[in-house]
Amino acid sequence: MFRGIDEVDWASMEHAYGSAADVPELLRGLASPLPHERETALDGMYGAVHHQGDVYDSTLASVPFLFMLAGQAGLPDRGGIVELLASIGGSGDGDDLGDSGDRGEDGDDAAACRDTEVSEDDNHGMARLAVQAGSGVFLDLVSDGDPEVRRAVPSALVRFHGEPPRLLALLEERLRDEPDDGVRPALVESLGLFARLHPGSAAPAVDRLVSLCAAPHDPGLRLAALGQLASCAPDRLPADLVPTVVALLHTRSRRFRPSAEPTRTSSDTLIGSLRRMRPADEEGAQLLRTLHKALGARTADRIALLKGQLSSQDTADRCNAVWMSAGLFREWRAAYEEPVALIGEQLASDEERLRGAAVSVLEFLFTLAAPAADRLADLVASAPDTRDRGTATLDRPLKALARSGDARAVPALAEVLRHPLVPNETGYMTGYLGPAAVPLAPLLRERLAEVPLDAPETYGRAAPLLSGLGTLRYAAAVPEVLRLLHGAPRELRLREALVKALARALRAFGGAAHEAVPALRELLAGGCAAVAADALWSVEGDAEAVLPPLLRALAPERDGGGPRTAAEALGRMGAAATPALPGLRRLTDSAEVWERTAAACALWDIAGDPAPVLPVFRAAWRQNPYTRGTISACLVRMGGAGVPVHDLVRTELASPRRHRARSGGHGSHDVLEDERLLRDCRTALEAA
Repeated sequence: MFRGIDEVDWASMEHAYGSAADVPELLRGLASPLPHERETALDGMYGAVHHQGDVYDSTLASVPFLFMLAGQAGLPDRGGIVELLASIGGSGDGDDLGDSGDRGEDGDDAAACRDTEVSEDDNHGMARLAVQAGSGVFLDLVSDGDPEVRRAVPSALVRFHGEPPRLLALLEERLRDEPDDGVRPALVESLGLFARLHPGSAAPAVDRLVSLCAAPHDPGLRLAALGQLASCAPDRLPADLVPTVVALLHTRSRRFRPSAEPTRTSSDTLIGSLRRMRPADEEGAQLLRTLHKALGARTADRIALLKGQLSSQDTADRCNAVWMSAGLFREWRAAYEEPVALIGEQLASDEERLRGAAVSVLEFLFTLAAPAADRLADLVASAPDTRDRGTATLDRPLKALARSGDARAVPALAEVLRHPLVPNETGYMTGYLGPAAVPLAPLLRERLAEVPLDAPETYGRAAPLLSGLGTLRYAAAVPEVLRLLHGAPRELRLREALVKALARALRAFGGAAHEAVPALRELLAGGCAAVAADALWSVEGDAEAVLPPLLRALAPERDGGGPRTAAEALGRMGAAATPALPGLRRLTDSAEVWERTAAACALWDIAGDPAPVLPVFRAAWRQNPYTRGTISACLVRMGGAGVPVHDLVRTELASPRRHRARSGGHGSHDVLEDERLLRDCRTALEAA
């Protein structure tokens, strides 16, 4: 099985963590008779040799041996090896090969990909060619005795093996002969993938999918076919799609009986963790996830589908619906009050997994979670008292309630703050609660007084508390801020981060922090000059003292906090920063989009001239969607002067997709920032 493995110079190769000398051990581990060793080895392959989808020279060298393992009859867990090979060969592609890549003249992506020359330094291209070259092994595995292998192979075969007529005939044959109900949906998914990858040969596959959508086929198979049809031929979907899907879902749920819990390994690996987190009805989750993804911007249909899922008597169906709602909420804009309220109802369930899923989704919705606030408040009120033991993280229902802006979170946060060990994120919660959080200020101050000086955890503990105190403008905490400022860590990186957080808090305190003026003046000559000058202006208003360090910081080659920080500080000074206008105009030509954006905002706030500002805004808005929040906030301040770029604002408001939505990941505050952008866009139009 491993013939030739010791002849490969693995030590001369690399993976994500350096030398690839350990790769033979990982490959041999995949063939271990012990389940936990196989899982650990597969985790190592994903974690190092194929780290986050990357392809290294050691990844390419592993491919022949992975094919040897995949073809070894009787070896357990080969389905995972087939999936690894498919991932390696598909590295560099989009989420769905049907949505990316150039098609050949006959509309055949796979043929075009095979015929493309690949340079020796294109590891992703070479990986695809290597998996294509070995894809004959997949042909031998379509009728393998292991159902997990038969489940993994069809999509790999369609992705990497040519000859569309042969592939289609093989899929039809397997659909007819496959005895395992758990494998048949994978074959249906492969039909949809075939239709997307081989549009020139897709008609028979689409017709087959249409036939599979109808009775007397099994509800699960019909759901799989509808999901694939939505992705490759949405015009062939039934007019009553949502009622049909909901009815099939409920029928399937009544018939579905979870198989015996599979043996779980105890290895502490990412793969092991993911396996333990799998939903009780993983097949049902995949079926509906595929359909939701294919429906995309059809938010009305997706909301109706979610409502049907959430009305199911089956806990697994409702849990799957909650998780699927996350992708909808993060990517698309719509009125979500009804599905959010239904997700809130799941918080009353006795099923811990369902409650946990609901809280996880509500956490990132912020104000959009308001329809579920009553249920969140009930859950917070019923939570056990943790004051005597402390926790490393804030209870998630409380976090979700606070992020929604509900004042009922304040008493619970106060109880958390009365304990000496405070979860770090607690201080940030005040920013979402507005004036209701004022009673928390003395407690934040008490906890800040207990933060140790010059310790590794100093910044991590202090920064959230400082954020909260700054949000509440609680200047009574100036002595505690100065204590930390004078005792800041000696290590430069930790010191600068802490000093900047302290300076921002003092800036928020304004004139009431006059006691801090001497300390801030001392900082004007160091690496935190820009934030210190910003704070000093807010506290004392001495333009002669703060302008020189801010002007120096505008130059990219100078220390002082960076041009962007300086530009933002100068903008807050308004007309008092007029001497900075030449430097800010130069900064609008910066190669860095955030520096250009900050400079343009400052130019408006200082001089009130839209001419040099609006072209910068237009270019930055299109180049980097993350700048839109900053730009829209400035357009609110500009009123009618911003009208020439209001076409961008109207286009944004008309877009159904969130401005931060992207494939392959998401940020915890993406929904919040998008809702703020929409608010500011509407306000900017109203103010014109």
